[in-house]
Amino acid sequence: MLQDQLQNKINSKTKPLGALGMLEEIALQVGLIQQTTQPFIARPTIMVFAADHGIATTGLVNPYPQSVTAQMVLNFLKGGAAINVFTQMHQLKLLVVDAGVNADLSHLNQPDFIHAKQGMGTSNYLLSLAMTNDFVLGSIEKGKELVKIVSQGGCNCIGFGEMGIGNTSAAALIMHAITRIPIQECVGRGTGANDEQLSTKINTLEKVVALHQLQHLGNEPLKLLSAVGGFEIAMMVGAYLAAAAEKMVIVVDGFIATAALLVACQIEPMVMNNCIFAHCSDEQGHAKMLQFLKANPLLNIGLRLGEGTGAALAIPLIESAVAFLNQMASFEQAGVSTATE
Repeated sequence: MLQDQLQNKINSKTKPLGALGMLEEIALQVGLIQQTTQPFIARPTIMVFAADHGIATTGLVNPYPQSVTAQMVLNFLKGGAAINVFTQMHQLKLLVVDAGVNADLSHLNQPDFIHAKQGMGTSNYLLSLAMTNDFVLGSIEKGKELVKIVSQGGCNCIGFGEMGIGNTSAAALIMHAITRIPIQECVGRGTGANDEQLSTKINTLEKVVALHQLQHLGNEPLKLLSAVGGFEIAMMVGAYLAAAAEKMVIVVDGFIATAALLVACQIEPMVMNNCIFAHCSDEQGHAKMLQFLKANPLLNIGLRLGEGTGAALAIPLIESAVAFLNQMASFEQAGVSTATE
């Protein structure tokens, strides 16, 4: 049985049993994902999905203006963001996707920028559905398509990031609907809301919960996305589904990326088998979301930036886990006595 073969290989390395901690768990998981005792990481990639949310135009849930989404996309393309620094440092491929930014970005033609705009941001879910069912399905299919292209290019390890002013609110609403955790415990400060702004944000989202009867949508992933989702979140759902189908190692980033995973798991629970959780975000709902998923994150260093930054920092640990499995000597190879000897 492959799992036993992998575990025996891990246990035979020149170290006390379990001495490499979570790296041993990762080595086992990657081997099971790839169905081999000699797993490898090839062309690791971070794909950042950017989109806008209609709620952000009200200023009720976000201290930054909606225009920051497009400005940050330009920053990504100029190499000036944290995700650029980390992907360059660790030799990761970075792809930026316009999933639905409320700005005309058609003039941009960098090779690592993908035009996949579904619309100029979603509608304000305080007044109506965020998007139609057709937009939900179109976004999911586009996410699948983009990941399949990356997989065909030789990538077998992918992390998803996001950029979108107001998207912590969408993520909190999704979390509340699926986990049934009270909305107040799902909502965090996002891009730095102060106490007064946080109170307004919670009150606003309580109205959204009531308007869309979110307590009835926890098992209706497509309807939930239609009610309060974002183009980037829906596209990420499709990306998760395709990555699992392609037998890729999926590195799950922070609060919004994990909310998208919650939705993907409602559609296909087996996606979880391919997921390695990069970190526990400082956004208050993330720890509870990880507990709900029974997920054990690699890092807990107070990140709450998004952009896929946590995933970019975690991929070198995954590469290290695969490296020890393949390159570290066994007791027999090294001529080292085992504990029983």
